[in-house]
Amino acid sequence: MVLENKDFLLELLETPSPSSMEVAIQRKWMNYVERFADEIMTDHAGNAIGVLNKQADFKILLAGHCDEIALVINRIDNDGFLYFDKMGGINPKAAVGMKVKIQGYAKEITGVIGVNAQHHGGIKGDFDVADLFIDCGAKSKEEIESYVQIGDLAVYDRRPESLMNRYIAGRGLDNRTGAFIVAEVLRKLSDKQLNVGVYAASTVNEETNMGGAYFAAAGLEPTMAIACDVTFATDYPNVNKNKYGDIQLDGGPVLAKGAPINRKINQWLEQTAKRLDIKVQYELTSSMTGTDADKMRLTGRGVPVSLVSLPLRYMHSPVETVSTKDIEEEIELLVDFIANMSGDENLNPLID
Repeated sequence: MVLENKDFLLELLETPSPSSMEVAIQRKWMNYVERFADEIMTDHAGNAIGVLNKQADFKILLAGHCDEIALVINRIDNDGFLYFDKMGGINPKAAVGMKVKIQGYAKEITGVIGVNAQHHGGIKGDFDVADLFIDCGAKSKEEIESYVQIGDLAVYDRRPESLMNRYIAGRGLDNRTGAFIVAEVLRKLSDKQLNVGVYAASTVNEETNMGGAYFAAAGLEPTMAIACDVTFATDYPNVNKNKYGDIQLDGGPVLAKGAPINRKINQWLEQTAKRLDIKVQYELTSSMTGTDADKMRLTGRGVPVSLVSLPLRYMHSPVETVSTKDIEEEIELLVDFIANMSGDENLNPLID
């Protein structure tokens, strides 16, 4: 399946967007969305929100976060080596030997995450990011401090790749794919007669505190909200499907089931999928979803939420992998679902 506007997705994926430093990617997102949105809104958290049919009383908030996991510099030694902590869910074993781009206060600078040679014993047993370091080639603390300071952020230097012209692999597909999806849903709805207001938000800070989603929902007070994120695919070797479920790339969008999810929204999404002949998959989120949905749900007087996720292999690694077919089907599902809403839907589970 050919992914529409794939170049825009690749542009997002190639733009560093560590959590708390999303300005560059948000500007690119807004430049794209302003072509078809009625209005672009922003807020003090740094969210970017494209709006259609603002006058409607029934408001749907779509949230896809644009931030990615990162490294944060926390120490510089006398020899110019940089030590770091996690900004989000960094897997230290995936970091070993990686090339990084430090978003330095003075300029972007390249470094490598050093690893003890196997000849010298290698890395043994369990370890954490505190046991790793970045080598930028500096000879001293004074030299590297002319580029980098404590608190600067770094991301893996990893460009997106196409696998068999079917999948995309790279860093930060969690969740620049979601920011892409909500933008494309808005674009495809822009030429339709809508009975509801649509607010497509590229949210910030999900990987660290989900504060962006809280700001967006608290400010907009939507009637309902849908988080568009990624979830764990289990269709590769050595994954325990009995424990983690059976979720496959090319298997279609994933609907969450659990206490936080409004059952009516899920039922309407399932009906839409059936009408479109789109297969859906399911994940269990018994108490919390671990996504923007959790924060949006608990704003104001409470917001009914659903979570529609993209299956993703190798979560929080430099080679996260998704299917372009799943992306297109999620966009199609959400477009048709919203386009066919009357604006009179009742989300109260106790009222038929």
